[in-house]
Amino acid sequence: MRTEVFFAALEEEATLWWDQPDQAPCPARYTVLLDGKPVAETERTHCTLTGLAQEKAYCAQVCLGSKVIGEITVTAAPPRRRIDVTKPPYSAVGDGSTLNTRSLQQAMDDCGAGEEVYLPKGEYLTGGLRLHSDMALHLAEGAVLRGTEDPKDYLPKIRSRFEGVEQECYQSLLNLGEMHHDAGPNCFNVLIYGKGAICGGGQALALNVIETEKVLLKDYIASLGDKVKECENDHTIPGRARGRLINLSNCENVRITGLTLQNGASWNVHMVYSRQIVTDHCVFRSENVWNGDGWDPDSSEDCTLFASEFHTGDDSVAIKSGKNPEGNLINRPTRRIRVFDCVSEYGLGIAIGSEMSGGVEDVKIWDCDLRHSLYGVQIKGTKKRGGFVRNVSVRDCVLPRFIVQAVPYNDDGEGSPTPPVFSSFRCDRVRLTGWGRNYWEKEDRVLTAIELRGFDVAGYEVQDAAFTRCTVEREAGISLNHCRNVTLDIEKAE
Repeated sequence: MRTEVFFAALEEEATLWWDQPDQAPCPARYTVLLDGKPVAETERTHCTLTGLAQEKAYCAQVCLGSKVIGEITVTAAPPRRRIDVTKPPYSAVGDGSTLNTRSLQQAMDDCGAGEEVYLPKGEYLTGGLRLHSDMALHLAEGAVLRGTEDPKDYLPKIRSRFEGVEQECYQSLLNLGEMHHDAGPNCFNVLIYGKGAICGGGQALALNVIETEKVLLKDYIASLGDKVKECENDHTIPGRARGRLINLSNCENVRITGLTLQNGASWNVHMVYSRQIVTDHCVFRSENVWNGDGWDPDSSEDCTLFASEFHTGDDSVAIKSGKNPEGNLINRPTRRIRVFDCVSEYGLGIAIGSEMSGGVEDVKIWDCDLRHSLYGVQIKGTKKRGGFVRNVSVRDCVLPRFIVQAVPYNDDGEGSPTPPVFSSFRCDRVRLTGWGRNYWEKEDRVLTAIELRGFDVAGYEVQDAAFTRCTVEREAGISLNHCRNVTLDIEKAE
């Protein structure tokens, strides 16, 4: 029984994490050894070690019971030289009203390897900012990087992808990399960290972008005629130009840790055509923001999220890979996504889709408490999508429900010749409460605890779903339509 162990370092500390072993009991008890000596015990599959000496390599081992299940060599990060944005020549003002875009961008541009842009306590108003390879951004406790509500502060537009469609979008508050769907990474080794907050322009910025884009797209939208009725509402097409809070395009080895991430004009953290993105110990908030997702890996690989908390009006996590027909043609799947030790205080929960035309596979979710979400875990797509979702594992979680379903919304655009294939799902030791609510609702709803609804086309049913050692509370129902090879090892709780 061996499992791979990973680590990421700050000065004098390192955070370890590892996949949950298949043989792990619930609860599990892990012991972490440093150079053979026990230094920590945890029931979670991550641990932060502090007080590490500089320039020393440690052998870190993770034990389950008496057995070593994985090990890695760990070093602390060397000290970084601070570029304090409040000092000359930048002289940014953290009063919440002075626009600091130019001075903050200059500090970003000047930041070299081994340095960090440092924001002390204060509220720094800014438009869109561009980060680059081999740099760090550090927000001290009490520091707030706040985006304006004016679309002009996020120009010029950049190439991006929203709801599976590549197009010119307004810049996000923080922008890393340049998007190319047929290329590898072009932005590497970035750290965004601290105890502060990154706050976008929120719904006010979103509405300002939408109204601006409605004017610019007036003739195009009119040319669509009745096809525009396939969209969610009249904000859908102009709303796709909104930026995010943090946009990662063609990035590799980026860590975001310790921060509050709040109120992007749409999604908060979006990684597209990226790999090795780690987000941990963060709080996500979106208040009254339409499409206010928390963390969205999109045609990306090896992305890890843990020890984070969600207060989002839309999906806490939304795993994507493009929208028909473009997503089918680009054909870049999302693979090897890990989400563990996360809590949703309100929102929709974890979603895969509805944009999944490039395919999604190898998703593992464990030790998550999503009982206060509306959906729990939801896998979804329209009949037009094509692509696939397969090999999804949910273990040792509390959910209101687990859903795999065909949905009728977000259905504009030319269709794939075949529906999506939804296959190979496993829920093990999952407690399904059968009730939940969204953040705008005052009372819980009674919900169907397990709902599997495939496509009414032979060969495109929901296939190979297993629920083992699961518990369904109350009288919550189970609904199966257009499914095959479903195993239900379910216990009804009193």
